[in-house]
Amino acid sequence: MKKELFAVLLESVREAGKIRKGALHPSRVFKYRTVDVKRIRSKLHVSQSEFALMIGVSKATLQNWEQGRRRPDGPAQTLLRVVEKQPQAVLKALSA
Repeated sequence: MKKELFAVLLESVREAGKIRKGALHPSRVFKYRTVDVKRIRSKLHVSQSEFALMIGVSKATLQNWEQGRRRPDGPAQTLLRVVEKQPQAVLKALSA
């Protein structure tokens, strides 16, 4: 690695450490709206078991999301957002 690039990387790591300790504010912050899983499922008029099977998670995972003990992340959150916006398209795609 070139010395200049290493210096930039090292400075970045130091800056991240200061942000983590609260000594420095991040230059930007991203906030994501929490997905309301129960509302999405209710909109489809399906049971927890049916919805869990439909999106490929266990019923326990779905219950944890609905009760706020856990939050969906990654692909699950993306799928839930698509279901929220285009439920019929998702139902059609998942039943094919």
